[in-house]
Amino acid sequence: MSKIIGKSLPGMPWQERPEGCERPIWRYSENPIIGRHEIPIANSIFNSAVVPFGDGYAGVFRCDSLSVSMDIFAGFSKDAVHWEINHEPVTFMGEDGEVTKREYRYDPRVTWIEDRYYITWCNGYHGPTIGVAYTYDFKEFHQLENAFLPCNRNGVLFPRKINGKYMMLSRPSDNGHTPFGDIFLSQSPDMEYWGHHRFVMGTVPGDLSAWQSMKIGPGPCPIETDEGWILIYHGVLRTCSGYVYRMGCALLDLEEPWKVKMRSRYYLLAPEMIYEQAGDVPNVVFPCAALTDADTGRIAVYYGCADTVTGLAFTTVDNLMDWMKKYPMPV
Repeated sequence: MSKIIGKSLPGMPWQERPEGCERPIWRYSENPIIGRHEIPIANSIFNSAVVPFGDGYAGVFRCDSLSVSMDIFAGFSKDAVHWEINHEPVTFMGEDGEVTKREYRYDPRVTWIEDRYYITWCNGYHGPTIGVAYTYDFKEFHQLENAFLPCNRNGVLFPRKINGKYMMLSRPSDNGHTPFGDIFLSQSPDMEYWGHHRFVMGTVPGDLSAWQSMKIGPGPCPIETDEGWILIYHGVLRTCSGYVYRMGCALLDLEEPWKVKMRSRYYLLAPEMIYEQAGDVPNVVFPCAALTDADTGRIAVYYGCADTVTGLAFTTVDNLMDWMKKYPMPV
């Protein structure tokens, strides 16, 4: 039995595995939990992040507007399923107007570290880079310096310092719809200057694990367990009808998290439901957040569906560990 290192969260969303389901992860029966028009100006709401907050939950949501501009909106919920999302995007405050000037913002992640919530997102600054901000209340947001030069996406923080340093996963990219991508780790003493970059893992050539043969990228903030950090990530296959995004998992070393201990050869979740297959970008499941309960080992994964709506799926730490052990890929 593996154990999540963290807090208990007995009220988090949960449904038992459906009878006859042999997969390690299963969908919420009432998906999608957030539709594309939940606020008046929204074209779509997806690739968003949630965390426990107060006596409920808070989140930062990617909302593409009716003009198809990309921005981040805050929201709140009592049960982490039904959400009230602000109708206006987050306003970021900062010391340098050049950094806070908006070009575009999308695909946020959020995690609690020490005494505040940190938000990372793909931030437009002469190309895509990783924006960083913090908040105490999801009402006032303080933007820090961008973590990296363009071009980069999927900046994902670890939920605590490791050996005295903040650590962030990312996927260096190009300026467009990146036809490549591996996962790297970067370290910082102060959440401002990032260095000591380390390769974590790359795509898989051939058909050993073709679902992740074109590009991969980190998803939710890594989940600490007694065996290592569980990383849920997305992998992409180029097909004759376009890209297909699926979900997989790996286990990273606790003290040197650029070292991969296990990795699943088979994917966890693929676009099979109509709301995952049909939308603005078809055939996408894109994980961005996970709630965990240390007492039970339960994990609730929030993921974008077809770049249009938001879905929810469930698993446990033992399900993920067993899947990686049963269907391993050489690391």
